[in-house]
Amino acid sequence: MFSDLSFSHILILLLILVLVFGAKRIPEIGSSIGQGIKEFKRSLKDEPPEPRNLQTPPASGSGSTLQTGGEPKRLSQ
Repeated sequence: MFSDLSFSHILILLLILVLVFGAKRIPEIGSSIGQGIKEFKRSLKDEPPEPRNLQTPPASGSGSTLQTGGEPKRLSQ
């Protein structure tokens, strides 16, 4: 895909970047992209969080109408 990219093509792309973003803004964009990549790599190395227990204990004496066990209720058969 990038095998046809020559030095003159890269210069033209850099010139367009300078015209669109300005010379002062390009280093800021590069550093923010670099920080984003670092954070992404760091998040991949972190251990995954422990799965949470999504079941809530039944409330005693509240007259709850939620099912607390058995098979789930089917809407259509």
